[in-house]
Amino acid sequence: LIGHTKDVTSVALSANGQILASGGPDQTIRLWNVQTGQRFHTLRGHTSDVYDVALSADGQILASGSKDQTIKLWNVQTGQLLHTLTGHTSHVCGVALSADGQILTSGSEDQTIKLWNVQTGQLLHTLTGHTHTVTSVALSADGQTLASSSVDGTIKLWGVAE
Repeated sequence: LIGHTKDVTSVALSANGQILASGGPDQTIRLWNVQTGQRFHTLRGHTSDVYDVALSADGQILASGSKDQTIKLWNVQTGQLLHTLTGHTSHVCGVALSADGQILTSGSEDQTIKLWNVQTGQLLHTLTGHTHTVTSVALSADGQTLASSSVDGTIKLWGVAE
């Protein structure tokens, strides 16, 4: 699949394998139909590199994290921007959505992990404990466990109560 004007730094597949999202330093997110290889949306709104993308299990919501310190939530079908989440004080390196699509987690160069309500865009919790950049985050299928990795050489497991 060709379409980005620079390297591609992140990809995500929908649970049914029909949609691929890709992001990179050209400040765009591209949405692709996997069966046809055709791009059906190019999402613009970040003002710097897109570091990570994540799709909800139902393929309806896309989250993107950027060097511009924001997270954006998008409607996959329409390409409409739903929310811009602010609160990190440095690059957003990793994003993950819960299986039910209700909770978003983000990890940042600011050494924090944030949990957000996807519907409202409200910040729910900030987790601290890493001593360097949080590079990625992942949620268990039941949404009860969060894993985070960091440049500090550690992986941390967190209990999450929605």
